[in-house]
Amino acid sequence: MVRKTVQMETMKMITGDLIINEQIVPMKFRTALFTVVFFLLHTVTYGQVFKTDSGLAKFTSSVPLHEFKGTSSYLIGMVDFDENLVDFYLDLETLKTGNSRRDRDMYNTLNVEEYPFAEFTGKLDTPFDFSSNEKQQVIVSGEFTIHGISCEMTIKGSLQKQNGILLLEAEWVHDITDHDIEPPGILFYRVRDEMDVRIEATLINSSD
Repeated sequence: MVRKTVQMETMKMITGDLIINEQIVPMKFRTALFTVVFFLLHTVTYGQVFKTDSGLAKFTSSVPLHEFKGTSSYLIGMVDFDENLVDFYLDLETLKTGNSRRDRDMYNTLNVEEYPFAEFTGKLDTPFDFSSNEKQQVIVSGEFTIHGISCEMTIKGSLQKQNGILLLEAEWVHDITDHDIEPPGILFYRVRDEMDVRIEATLINSSD
């Protein structure tokens, strides 16, 4: 696994607190602005390019005798079959665990003020048959970036064409210490290094 410190130049516009006319823009507007910027940077008029701005991202972590989950419905991304590009982003402050104090601790652990986004950028390693409506197993490889550090990874998932849209599912186990993130503690226990991650998205052809 290769690790490197990265800077996402296009994200400098909206990382951290966005300030316009000396007013801090709330997180939900930062996410909306980011969505616009993301799609402007990936505008394609024709071809097999599928996009979403409302995908689902989940993680599950645990300490001994206790498990907790985080969920966001603001996963933004695209699958570009023309360029063989898979690109997804998540504003980390949209992740919620159902406990506001735990959310604050999670944001502090991830240092969202400095690194507000997680990103995966990669390519499809397996072909996709557009003539089939069956669910197809796929493999993507690329770099996952969080906390300012990228790790190479390979992810297994599925894609299914259905009535002109594309259904995506993927899940994997990820070690957050690969990104220099120190797992927090709950009472006398330390949260495990690895967490289960799952994403689901309905992607729409951008030419429609």
